[in-house]
Amino acid sequence: MKVITNWSEVPSLESEEAEAAFWAEARLDGRLMNASLLKVDSRESTTITLRFDPRLLARIKRLARSRYLNYQSMMKQWLSERLEKEG
Repeated sequence: MKVITNWSEVPSLESEEAEAAFWAEARLDGRLMNASLLKVDSRESTTITLRFDPRLLARIKRLARSRYLNYQSMMKQWLSERLEKEG
């Protein structure tokens, strides 16, 4: 069995069958897994202020609650999705 000690050793696999065949013959070195788990997301957030009509904000919050989401997280998701569409 091949032991993967670096992520670059994992090939780009075109199908689930190819992936299953690869992992049947290979395994990740424990140190590689531990190193990956210890990496901290170093991205920071910046606080901004937006002014909304109270009725609009109430609608956004109501929609977020119905989806069991925090309204701010939902709005960030919407902005991210729109930016992807804009290209």
